[in-house]
Amino acid sequence: MVRKFAAIFCVLILAGCSSVYRNHGYVPNDEDLSQIVVGVDTRDTVADVVGSPSAGGVLDSSGYYYISSRVRHFAYRRPEVVNREVLAISFDEAGVVSNIERFGLEDGQVVPITRRVTETGDTSNAFLQQLLRSLGNFAADDLLE
Repeated sequence: MVRKFAAIFCVLILAGCSSVYRNHGYVPNDEDLSQIVVGVDTRDTVADVVGSPSAGGVLDSSGYYYISSRVRHFAYRRPEVVNREVLAISFDEAGVVSNIERFGLEDGQVVPITRRVTETGDTSNAFLQQLLRSLGNFAADDLLE
């Protein structure tokens, strides 16, 4: 009986340490992309053929961006991006497809995120100090009205 419980416990421990993969986003496959003709198709036909993009450019003349990533979660460790793919479809000023490009994780650059904190003008006084100072700044006549 003890051996059965020990075996079940070991199996549960090993199952808890297995990797979990999560997929995020969507990138059209090559079969769908072969239907898009550079210099002929427009924004509307691209959206009809391969679907709406994950992201679009800020300007109207910018392209469509389809983004997909696969993230590995393992036990207590930080999640790790295993695969990332970006499909960029560029358009000219008339809204016609001018270029189709694929980028992978190996093409990217790591951009460090910095947290900038705006300093306030009055950092020497704590909240309670400011509250106690303001108690003496009103007259008794103000309370009666």
